[in-house]
Amino acid sequence: MGAFAHSFFITMEKKSFTFNEIKLKLMNYCVYQDRCHSEVEQKMKEFLLIDEAKEEIILYLLQENYLNEERFTRSYIRGKFYIKHWGKAKIKMNLKQKQISEKLINSCFDEIDEDDYLKTIQKIYEDYYSKQSGLKEYQRKSKTIKYLMSRGFEYEKINDIFD
Repeated sequence: MGAFAHSFFITMEKKSFTFNEIKLKLMNYCVYQDRCHSEVEQKMKEFLLIDEAKEEIILYLLQENYLNEERFTRSYIRGKFYIKHWGKAKIKMNLKQKQISEKLINSCFDEIDEDDYLKTIQKIYEDYYSKQSGLKEYQRKSKTIKYLMSRGFEYEKINDIFD
């Protein structure tokens, strides 16, 4: 058996699952970490399911609260802000890429305490600014503001720390 024949057999060995096994795999996928609809739909592409089966699984995950878009959005916002220190603009953009509605995103931003938000901007500003050496004052400030904006913080909020 040549190399070609051997690789041919490897690619043909794709395991098939029953409907209930797939449903269980998707339940576990949602239990491991909060997921949104688009992530679950993407995961379902690994399995060759007809539309009716996909709909039945999504409906089951929703009814049993394995899949909850608001819970996912709130968890995502908390994690990206409190752990990754992302600003609201970056968080919103990434949630929109996951097809979360702007209305839901905006209603869940209460997960971020406004004082924590401003303190985070202040801390990141001070840390980054202090590392900019050999530059003129206005260059250090400008570079630091650009950095904060790249992290998703709004220009108006960054400016508030100077007032």
